[in-house]
Amino acid sequence: MTTPVLFDLPGPKARRRIRIGTAVGVLVVVAIIALVLARLAGNGQLEAQRWAVLFDPASQVPQALGQALLRTLQVAIVGMVLATVLGLLLAVGRLSEHRWVRVLVSTLIEFFRAVPLLVLIFALYFLLPKFGIRLSAFWALVGGLVLYNSAVLAEIFRAGILSVDRGQREAAYGLGMRKTQVMTLVLLPQAIRRMLPVLIAQLVVLLKDTSLGFIISFPELLRGARSLVEFFTLQFGNQYTFQLYVAAAVVYIVINLLLSWLARYVERRTRTSQKAAATTPTELPADVQMGGGGGAVPAAR
Repeated sequence: MTTPVLFDLPGPKARRRIRIGTAVGVLVVVAIIALVLARLAGNGQLEAQRWAVLFDPASQVPQALGQALLRTLQVAIVGMVLATVLGLLLAVGRLSEHRWVRVLVSTLIEFFRAVPLLVLIFALYFLLPKFGIRLSAFWALVGGLVLYNSAVLAEIFRAGILSVDRGQREAAYGLGMRKTQVMTLVLLPQAIRRMLPVLIAQLVVLLKDTSLGFIISFPELLRGARSLVEFFTLQFGNQYTFQLYVAAAVVYIVINLLLSWLARYVERRTRTSQKAAATTPTELPADVQMGGGGGAVPAAR
């Protein structure tokens, strides 16, 4: 039995053209990288002495970047947790059977999705003090990230929940489950597995958006690198500017790669758990009534 496809498989000539195009693309990328490295070497930017300052404790650069990284991670972790929880609540509210709840939540989601993140941060940091509410730079940055990303995550959660087959919901109600049980035990576990890549991608965006704290002078990673650049410029001119900014960029890249690896790991684990669950009985909650008594429901075959 042949597997149906949505497009024609490439023939020998097409595969040869693909290989040639790939080789040409690789050569172009290599040539661009070589050209950039040559220009940097010509400007003396690749000298070992310029890069050694990034690893020399006497220069205070590793310590300063490490502290800035910790502050960035603090903002990112707090923002991720709060945005995820609030986004899930908003998604459930938008799926509510009560019209007034749906209208209110939908208005909030669309409003915070439409307002630029930078405007939210400015409003929390500069506008709220006029009404007697003063937030620190940390909480103004976290608040802006939470308000914006929770609205985006709410739509991701809602789409994931709606993607679950309607029969799953109906079967759960048929077993006597309440709405809360259907959502937490049936819909969300399946929805999270489906939307995990998109969810992680949005959290990566949140992490990178912490750099907007630079605008309100919060000492996150980008601001820390900028402060080091200003200090070393006064002492040595522009000798270390490129290296310091590259160090900050590499840190961001490494963190994002780690998050991507974590997403793939969790996805593999959930897929493995799902296969294992398909071969074992599932125990129903104690308060779910099934006729005269409860028990284990054998896995579908």
